[in-house]
Amino acid sequence: MAKDIIIGASFVPVSELLSQTVFAMFDTVNSAKEVLIHKESFKVFTTYLEKTSSILKELSKKNIEHSEGLVNALEIVNREVEVAKHLALDCRKKNKVYLLINCRKILKALESSTKDIGRALSLLSLPSLDVSLGINNQISNLCKNMLAAEYRAAVDEEEILEKIEQGIQEGNDDLSHTNDLLLRIAETLGISNEHSELKKEFEEFKRELDDTNLRKGSEEDLQMEQICHIIALLEKTNANTTAEDKVNGYSERRVSLGRQPLEPLRQFYCPLTQEIMVDPVETSSQQTFERSGIEKWFAEGKNLCPVTDIPLDTSVLRPNKALKRSIEEWRDRNTMIIIASIKPTLQSSEEQEVLQSLDKLQNLCLESDVHQEWVIMEDYIPVLIGLLGTKNREIRKNALAILSILAKDSEENKGRITAVDNALEAIVRSLARQSGESKVALQLLLELSRSSVARDLMGNVQGCILLLGTMLSSEDDQVTGYAIELLDNLSCIDQNVIQMAKANYFKPLLKFLSSGAEDVKMVMAGTLSEIELTDHNKLSIVKDGALGPLLELLSNGDLEKRKVGVQALLHLSSLPQNGLEMIRKGAVGPLFELLYSHSLSSPALREQVAETIMHLAISTTTQEAAKDQVLLLDSEEDIFKLFSLISLTGPDIQRSILKTFHAMCQSSSGLDIRIKLRQLSAVQVLVQLCEADNPTVRANAIKLFSCLTEDGDDSTFLEHISQRCIDSLLRIIKSSSDVEESCCNGNYC
Repeated sequence: MAKDIIIGASFVPVSELLSQTVFAMFDTVNSAKEVLIHKESFKVFTTYLEKTSSILKELSKKNIEHSEGLVNALEIVNREVEVAKHLALDCRKKNKVYLLINCRKILKALESSTKDIGRALSLLSLPSLDVSLGINNQISNLCKNMLAAEYRAAVDEEEILEKIEQGIQEGNDDLSHTNDLLLRIAETLGISNEHSELKKEFEEFKRELDDTNLRKGSEEDLQMEQICHIIALLEKTNANTTAEDKVNGYSERRVSLGRQPLEPLRQFYCPLTQEIMVDPVETSSQQTFERSGIEKWFAEGKNLCPVTDIPLDTSVLRPNKALKRSIEEWRDRNTMIIIASIKPTLQSSEEQEVLQSLDKLQNLCLESDVHQEWVIMEDYIPVLIGLLGTKNREIRKNALAILSILAKDSEENKGRITAVDNALEAIVRSLARQSGESKVALQLLLELSRSSVARDLMGNVQGCILLLGTMLSSEDDQVTGYAIELLDNLSCIDQNVIQMAKANYFKPLLKFLSSGAEDVKMVMAGTLSEIELTDHNKLSIVKDGALGPLLELLSNGDLEKRKVGVQALLHLSSLPQNGLEMIRKGAVGPLFELLYSHSLSSPALREQVAETIMHLAISTTTQEAAKDQVLLLDSEEDIFKLFSLISLTGPDIQRSILKTFHAMCQSSSGLDIRIKLRQLSAVQVLVQLCEADNPTVRANAIKLFSCLTEDGDDSTFLEHISQRCIDSLLRIIKSSSDVEESCCNGNYC
């Protein structure tokens, strides 16, 4: 492509040559935006290209004549831009593991292209170009920055490459080292650490490797070989090996070792440190030392062999692989015996002995994944869970910590722990204990909750979710974070979400109410209508977004959805702040539509609607409503329509409507409401209701009647009040147990 752009350059205007180069840069910038790896480095590179492109655009506007220097510079720029484009395309399409192993090579090539483009820009014969001093300065500064550009692999990438190089150097076949390396690669590249996913990714890597020709013995070739060796080890440890085979193999090996640990051989000790070696290396004097010990010896300026006094070549330190393997075999043999010997001591009646044994076991588990596997083979899990029932807090805490180590990153071990009778119950009991123990129990439950088997059972453990709810208010931010994560893991089960709401944790409920399936939304709305809620809960639920989904249910054509929507709104609307918010959000229209629906086959639903409207009316009596001028009804037509319904409904709806009007009469628009009611001959209806048999209806009718008399013309009332009505009012005053009702009557009489 670069050659195509330059072909016939002497016949193409300079402005067009510059435009073609700008277009090539634009194409490369777009390719670099979608790389899978080295995103930051490519981002820096594209910034350079964009600045270069901007300068070339400015130059294309000038009347610049052809020159050999200009054409040569553009040729170099185009060539390197094309190289960078291919690098970007490789980093978009090639396997992630392959790209990781080649990261240094890729970044070196990108750095080389950056510097070459910078050098090419400096070749422009600027004095001969009719350009401003400002453009000259831009080009000069850009060249300087590009020539100084350096790209480095990320810290995680470098650490992985170093581990691979260390494995090559030491011939490390340790399974723990292999698993650790694979997990680091998966984490760095954003790959799932599940065995099947890792296998899939590495198989793709191997296929890509087969299509690549690497120079035998090169750094990349050795690294690729090490990765392939690691994959082979992983497949070997997992292929055709059942859990039963592993247990049988371990048992046979352990029995063959005997019961007593072996003393270390003399050659296992470093002559310098006098400690058993971990990384033995051989010097030019054929003597072996611990790597850190002999390196410190050299750092102190000592060049003679500590054993033979022979001058040493300080650059020669060869890993003593045979000795290292012997030490590891000896250490593994003794560790296996120690792990087996600890188990009986955990049954001791001496608490101090048990604590010492647990401490030793925990340290062994932290040392190596292989040690954890041996602990599993010795069937420690039931013993550790049994210790959760002891009275000693430290014993329980240490047992929980070891179980957490075993559960981490192991689906099988999570299943083993969950399968022990009453294991989850024992762990949950520790949640309610002293904070240190509680936190360790929480960490264990969080780890277990990543397994579907444990998740399905955990919510059923009595008190589990309630205790987690209380931990949300912990002063320890880490505990709060663990509790939130655990509750979120458990929220995949509807019944757990309901329990969380009962424990005052509403986040999952509100999430599913808003975005869950239709049947799940119904369950969540039903929960809001049924559980006990404090005023604080009601307020926070509405503030956190419950109204939108509930109003959608209210307006739905499905009657059952409308029912649960009304019931939830009724429950939440008893708080005046929520009532006002419902009016603002448009709840009034759908509620009145339901109330006036003659085809509605559910009397109970209409009663709940009327009661909800009553709550909204009460909310308009607050100072906040007066300040914001929030009204329930304002037109005479709406007032008449609602009041007319009193004569057409039963006592429960009548009571709610009477209370609704009484509340509106107490609101900031109360005077206007009272005037309109008097104009609508409400007094005549209320006089009749004052003689009603239902005491609740009668009491609320009298309250509203009394309210209307506050600023009305007495003659308006007297023309509707008969001697019979007066006798009824006097009788109510003498006999009613409702003090408020009697006071209202006395107010008028």
